[in-house]
Amino acid sequence: MSWAQWVLADEPILLGDQPVAWTVSVRATPDSLPQWNAYFSVGTPPEAVTDFLLALEGRPDPAYGYAGPQVVLDALAGGGWVRDLDTPTAMSDPRLAASMVLTTLPDEGIQDGDPLVLNPEAEAAGWQAWCEPRMGAGLLWAAMFSASTPHDLVAAFAASLASPAPVLRHTLPESSEGQLTVRLTV
Repeated sequence: MSWAQWVLADEPILLGDQPVAWTVSVRATPDSLPQWNAYFSVGTPPEAVTDFLLALEGRPDPAYGYAGPQVVLDALAGGGWVRDLDTPTAMSDPRLAASMVLTTLPDEGIQDGDPLVLNPEAEAAGWQAWCEPRMGAGLLWAAMFSASTPHDLVAAFAASLASPAPVLRHTLPESSEGQLTVRLTV
């Protein structure tokens, strides 16, 4: 069982400096703890969230994945992203405005059904993605996937994020000036 919900928490979960707006959860039953969660701030590219949700909808068993983390890195590389030489599980777009990394997740607010993740001594690794078009100007958006989120679902998000295909935008963030290729539509 999976669903997406709009989150208006009393104490919001922050991804960097961005509050979580959407949480996607997979649970065995409506009353059980989440088996995994994905978190998206406002501004996360809607086509990437949509592709993640479509991949989730197409799975017979949304709780388990059998692909390893390399499938996410391959999806990013397929879109022309470059690997960070110091962190082999990190990649950035060629303009270094957006990044994605498999790394230890923050302790606060990130829920996962793996009992090892619930252990405060364990360092749970999950995927984090963000866009910061100008260094130090703050994040434009952020996304985080708890440790048990199947890598193939994260890869669907990553492939969409790294796709060079044009996307329609009505307004462009000021901080993205010079970072985007703009084509006028007729």
